Amino acid sequence: MRRRLSAALGALVATALTLAACVTGRTTLPAAPVAAGPAVTIKTAQVVLDPSDPGRKAIGDFVYAGGIAITGVDTSRLHGLSDLVIEPDGDVLSVTDDGADLFTGRLVLDEAGRLIGLTAGGLRPLTGLDGKPLQGKSWGDAEGVTRLGNGEMLVSFEREHRIWRYAPSSNRAPKPVAMPAIAMAENDGMEGLAAAPSVIADGYWVGVEPGTIWFCRLNVSCEEKAGLPKPPPGYRLSSLTTGPKGELVILHHSYIPAIGSRIIVSVVRDPLGARSVVGSLAMAPPMSVDNYEGVTVVPNGSGGWRLYLLSDDNFSATQRTLLLAFDWTPPK
Repeated sequence: MRRRLSAALGALVATALTLAACVTGRTTLPAAPVAAGPAVTIKTAQVVLDPSDPGRKAIGDFVYAGGIAITGVDTSRLHGLSDLVIEPDGDVLSVTDDGADLFTGRLVLDEAGRLIGLTAGGLRPLTGLDGKPLQGKSWGDAEGVTRLGNGEMLVSFEREHRIWRYAPSSNRAPKPVAMPAIAMAENDGMEGLAAAPSVIADGYWVGVEPGTIWFCRLNVSCEEKAGLPKPPPGYRLSSLTTGPKGELVILHHSYIPAIGSRIIVSVVRDPLGARSVVGSLAMAPPMSVDNYEGVTVVPNGSGGWRLYLLSDDNFSATQRTLLLAFDWTPPK
């Protein structure tokens, strides 16, 4: 009996070795099971404002409050983050532009309030009008996201240009809402999207990549607004957000291979009235500038702002997913 058992065990070992030989070169299996479902593991690395001057603390009146590079550990889908919302409690909401995933996380701040990490990552697909996950780049190119006062979420898409309204739980199919009634090139769509609760509960701003900005209401219409900052030559509109008193924050981005990425952030007070620019932040190499496509603002409780910038790595090994933070106090 022992001989038979030994022979059987020997055969099993030989079979295992043969199978192992057949898969030589494959990635080593993880040391522990990887959770299935929406939870994803992420890692972050801290980023300095200016690698050529690691001690640099500010850009004009905008004081650097920390930054991180974000990487997905157990998924290849955590790329292409194209816009974000950050709640006052530190919860993060973002969308991706290749397959329309919804990413959630939570900021990690140190004792001084500086950004040092991101935890509690979740990743799940956005759904279409049929309630099923969106498929492919054509329908899954999400570029803007914002949260309405009632908790509902608006997402703007390009290629198949549209803005959809999702219930707070996102368990129901979305509904189309008003968007600018203009022709848009396939990859020149609605990059900027920002709720405007201080103006009207169902109001929101929409920015189109070539530079026009519109004010919309959910089930009414959109009206182009003149007199707001236009992209400088070589720049495009990449994102919008609003400040606590209705300010409109506009992110313009430029990429020229010989120069790299550059950005300009403009803060416009009274965007439906006087339209005065009261703050501006510009970044260019050698600072930690990349393909920034998301901007959001969180009040800090003392009249100041925490402004966040998010970059889209384009699923490229030469680009990074960066999240930078700046503290700024608006002028009186």
